[in-house]
Amino acid sequence: MAKSKSKAAYMISAVAEQYEIHPQTLRLYEREGLLKPSRSEGNTRLFTDGDLERLEVILHLTRDLGVNLAGVEIILNMREKMDQMQSQIQEFVASLNRELLSRTVRPAESSAGNSLIPVISARVPAAAAKRR
Repeated sequence: MAKSKSKAAYMISAVAEQYEIHPQTLRLYEREGLLKPSRSEGNTRLFTDGDLERLEVILHLTRDLGVNLAGVEIILNMREKMDQMQSQIQEFVASLNRELLSRTVRPAESSAGNSLIPVISARVPAAAAKRR
């Protein structure tokens, strides 16, 4: 079952308190491009559940694994690229499955019509067929 995403947004002070980090650290992560919180009409940073998940990854990399911010940026970019590639692979496999299903459901009108190289069927005269 997929997790349902709430549309809640959290202010910087609540996020900083929840994750026991200074609000300036969150601002730094935003300046470095690691986090991209949305803004309210009053220009207040609003962190979504997706932002919090990304923050958890950043904190794990920096706190637990000792990765610096440049390394965090590289890792996050690679993760995004891997997610994109995974989506492309899933689309490709789904396309192949649809194609295979369409070929098994309907009988091929002419297998020669679908071949890359034209197939010429050689007609054996009836007299030659009887000799075999």
